[in-house]
Amino acid sequence: MSSDPWGRVDETGTVYVRTADGEQVVGSWQAGSPEEALAYFERKYEGLVVEIGLLEKRVKTTDLSSKDAMTAIGHLREQVDAHHAVGDLAALRVRLDKLVELVDARREERRAQRAKQSDEARHAKEALVAEAEELAGSDQWRAAGERLRALVDTWKGLPRLDRKSDDELWHRFSHARSAFSKRRKQHFAHLDAQREEARKTKERLVAEAEGLSKSTDWGVTAARYRDLMSEWKAAGRAQREHEEDLWNRFRGAQDVFFAARGSVFAERDAEQTENLKLKEELAGEAEKLLPITDLKAARAAFRALNERWEAVGHVPRDARPKVEGRMHTVERALQEAEETEWRRTNPEARARAAGLTGQLQAAVDKLKGQIEQARAQGNDSRAQKLERELEGRQALLDQALKGLQEFGG
Repeated sequence: MSSDPWGRVDETGTVYVRTADGEQVVGSWQAGSPEEALAYFERKYEGLVVEIGLLEKRVKTTDLSSKDAMTAIGHLREQVDAHHAVGDLAALRVRLDKLVELVDARREERRAQRAKQSDEARHAKEALVAEAEELAGSDQWRAAGERLRALVDTWKGLPRLDRKSDDELWHRFSHARSAFSKRRKQHFAHLDAQREEARKTKERLVAEAEGLSKSTDWGVTAARYRDLMSEWKAAGRAQREHEEDLWNRFRGAQDVFFAARGSVFAERDAEQTENLKLKEELAGEAEKLLPITDLKAARAAFRALNERWEAVGHVPRDARPKVEGRMHTVERALQEAEETEWRRTNPEARARAAGLTGQLQAAVDKLKGQIEQARAQGNDSRAQKLERELEGRQALLDQALKGLQEFGG
């Protein structure tokens, strides 16, 4: 019979293992010596030790699922419980029990981790939904569209939640995207309609502008072009493929008209500049008539100058007031001289002036006599009052005498 601390072989070749519950039959050995029998079953024990050690390592260092780990533990436990090995089987059971505890702990850890990830994913998806719903009302079509596409990519990278929660959030997310897409489609459809209307309006404006390009009615046509430009700006933009061509035609028609007008105006400006020189010379000749000493000769000379003036034609608008003012000054001087001459030679006016002078002279003489009489009577207050009245009558008499002198005395 052969034995060791954990097992023995009896004389019949039966191999036993010692456990806390007593000896358990391991098996029968007939092929060799008892030592060889123990060594064989001890090697089987070492094999179990190695397998348990490997499983412990896998559980601790790999992502082995709890289910697979428990299956492997069960398989090893069956081998240990079958008592087909010689060694400290109780120690192996302890290790397997600890391994079960480790697997359970890992399972709980993973469950908590999955719960945390799920919670984070829920918050992340709720945030995506909130942003998408806000973007659904945006009018920043390009930026909002690009952002919504980025949100979809972010959504795809997040873990799925439970089916109900995930479906509800996705429904809100998808609805927000659809609402934005619908609004954007309506906006651009409306914009297309506006641009088509703008195209029709601008084609009408171009046709009118091209029709006016050969006009020589400079003022009226220029004003109409200004109106057409206002209508053009108010019409809005046409489609990109039409806008530039329409504008080139519209602007080109105006350029033809304004170039022609500019050429005509340049010729007219040159002519008016020459006219200005002639009128300045005529104004200078007219000014030599001042001061007027011979009214008849001055009148005839000014009439001849004025006829030449009228024949000259227009001058530049900004120079017109000054040069015409010079002629008007001479003309007013002639008019004043004629009025003075008329007053001097008018018999009725002279008679009225002489009569008024006589009346005033008589009144002055009378007042002087009354003043002398009052002083002789010692009535100084009356004399002073009459002197004040005399001063007023004398002033009127002096003025009347001056006017009478204008009529030749």
